This record gives sequence, C-alpha cells and structure tokens, in this order.
Amino acid sequence: MYRPGLSDLDAVVAISREGSFRGAALALGMSTTALSNAVAKLEAALGVRLFNRTTRSVSLTDAGRTFLDRVAPALQDIHGAMDGVRSQQATPSGVLRINAFAAGAREIISPLVLEFLRRHPGVHVDLVVEGRLVDIVADGFDLGLRRSDLVPADMIAVPLGRRQRYAVVASPSYFKQHGKPGTPADLAGHQCIRTRLSNGAVFRWYFEKRGETALIDVAGPITLDEASLARAAVLEGVGVGLFLEQDVRDDISASRLVRVLEDWTPPLGDLCLYYPSRRNSSAALKAFVAMGRKFGRQSNA
Repeated sequence: MYRPGLSDLDAVVAISREGSFRGAALALGMSTTALSNAVAKLEAALGVRLFNRTTRSVSLTDAGRTFLDRVAPALQDIHGAMDGVRSQQATPSGVLRINAFAAGAREIISPLVLEFLRRHPGVHVDLVVEGRLVDIVADGFDLGLRRSDLVPADMIAVPLGRRQRYAVVASPSYFKQHGKPGTPADLAGHQCIRTRLSNGAVFRWYFEKRGETALIDVAGPITLDEASLARAAVLEGVGVGLFLEQDVRDDISASRLVRVLEDWTPPLGDLCLYYPSRRNSSAALKAFVAMGRKFGRQSNA
C-alpha cells in the first residue's frame, strides 16, 4: 500500500507556494516530471485532485486547500523537530540553502562559500541567485545575502563588510566621441544602457551629492536584464552603464572602462548574511554563520 513520504507532502506545499510545478521543482531541486508524478501518485492515493491545472496556471482545489491547511502546520512541526536533532550534531552536514543577488554572490563565492566547503566536506551548499527579494523562510532557505538596508527587520544580520556602491562607466572610445557627463542631468545627452528589474520595471538611476538627489529614467539603444550583458555592451562602446562597483572594478583598473560622476554615487549598505531567529539551528548553519562573522571582521579590519 502506498504511503506518502515527507517529500510528497513538501511537494504540495511548494507547488502552492510557487504557483507552478516548474517553480516548485526548482525550489525542491528535482525535475518537473518527478514532481508531477509524486503529486499524481498522492492524488490517486487520496482519491481527490489537489490542484486545478491549466496550461497557464496551477491552483488548489477546495480539497487541496483543506488538505494543505491541515498538512502544512504538521510539516512545519516535523521539520522543526528534525532541525532540532540536527542542531545537536557535532559535525556540520546536510544541505545549506542560501538565496543571494548575483553581485553579492560573486563577492563571497571564493573567500567564504568555497572556503567553507573545503573545511566542511559533509555539507552541500545550494546557492540560488535571483534579483527579487524573497521571504527566505517561506521559500525554504537557511540564509539570505543582501545589502544591509534590504535585510528584513525580523532577521538576524551578519555584516560582511564589502561596502556596496554604484559606478557610472563607459569605454574610453565612447567618451572620446561623446564627452563626459559632469552631472546626472548631462546623461540626457548620452546613450545609456537600460536595465530591467526582475519585476519587469526599468531600473532608474539614483544619484546623491550633498543632500541633492536625482532619480533618472535614462534613455538609450538597448534594455537588458543581466549585468554581464550590460557590461559587454558598455565595453563595446555602445553607451554609458551603471553597475555595482565590484562588477566593473577590474575594468576600471585596467582602463578598459572610465568612471564618471563618482562624487554622485555615495556608498550604500554593506553586504549582510541574514537568517531567522531559530532556537534549533543546524550545525552547518552555525558553522557558516561563524565563518561569516569572522569574514566580516577581517573585511572591516
């Protein structure tokens, strides 16, 4: 007789949370086919459909909603109990899920994440990079990585240093042909690389100097949604770009790109790891947080 396991029940919760089988499969680290089969098997055992499926959307049926209302709290208790046992482990092991934005992930991947794996080979790190801010608890992450000013107030923050700052840059050939902007307002006469945020909105460039601020919806020949593509366009002399400083630091040092308006781009918040205040943190989470704190002290030294 078929008896559903925790993974089958977790699948129902994930599909409801993500609103799609594909999103749930990504969150759970399994294939969409395997996830679909698990749900179909569970529905067959229960004798009811848990989800209404169309080509465009997935939603809970009335039976599915009733089932989820009963199962979700119980699953939370079960996972809490398992976390409590894991917290007593002396040796870090298991999976550590981290949600980060791309530029921040690049800053910590070598000195923190890979060094952690070398020290703790029993741990598997699942690092998910995305631009949107997520609820790390609801989405099943152990840790988040964002600028300090974006860390939710109810989270425990671990400052990592690495002050974030924007840089306005273009190629030497572009500035030779078009001249350099002296103020943010001068960007109106330049070709700029526009970037699209994960929510679909076009990113507006923010500037600040001695209490004066400017928020500019720049114009240009191309709109992109990935920093590496925007960097490639700027290196080719297509126009002026706005990047997090660490993404173009080496290009500026090598004179492949020229920085302007530096006095209009003040420092932003430091990088921060953050996590929920749980009593029963796993040994892996405790070890990673401890390394993060040490990393932060060294960065600020």
